[in-house]
Amino acid sequence: MKNLTEDVSHLANQLLIAMPGMVDDRFSGTVVYMIEHNQQGAMGLVVNRPTDLNLHGLFDKINLKLEIDPLMKQSVYLGGPVQTERGFVLHSQVEDVQYSSTLVVPGGLAMTTSKDVLEAVSEGGGPNKFLMSLGYSGWSAGQLEDEIARNGWLNVSTSLEKISEIIFDTPFAQRYQKVMSIIGIDPSHLSGEVGHA
Repeated sequence: MKNLTEDVSHLANQLLIAMPGMVDDRFSGTVVYMIEHNQQGAMGLVVNRPTDLNLHGLFDKINLKLEIDPLMKQSVYLGGPVQTERGFVLHSQVEDVQYSSTLVVPGGLAMTTSKDVLEAVSEGGGPNKFLMSLGYSGWSAGQLEDEIARNGWLNVSTSLEKISEIIFDTPFAQRYQKVMSIIGIDPSHLSGEVGHA
């Protein structure tokens, strides 16, 4: 039998998908990209829950001008219920560019919380691909492991190329299904109950 703690010991740069057994409505049907996971807890961003706000509206609120047409209509996402007044930019790692406050996920994406990344975007620079979110998803020590053990989440490990394709190139309404297809599961066949052999 597999040791569950081994399975979920390093979830950074993985995707979490909310199972039908998820009791927290705020996460029902979500896909979360994991940014940090250690003994102190875990942090991730929901990548398939757009808000009513688009980038043009957000940039306007923070006194930046955005006039790049396809970007103006890009949705701002609800990254999670923690610090929803704060912006988090999930993006591909950028060579030779340093932003004031960036957390790089080893072998994965990067997350920047400083305004300079948005200033670069408004000037036509910045990361090639990014997802803007308000708020993040956070778990205290042992909380996420407990939720996984209770059948709340399923973690999916895949290539950075596949993660980027899901987050940046797949329409938000198809991201959950796309992650499920990586592991060969049809969401309609899932049960909210924990199975016992």
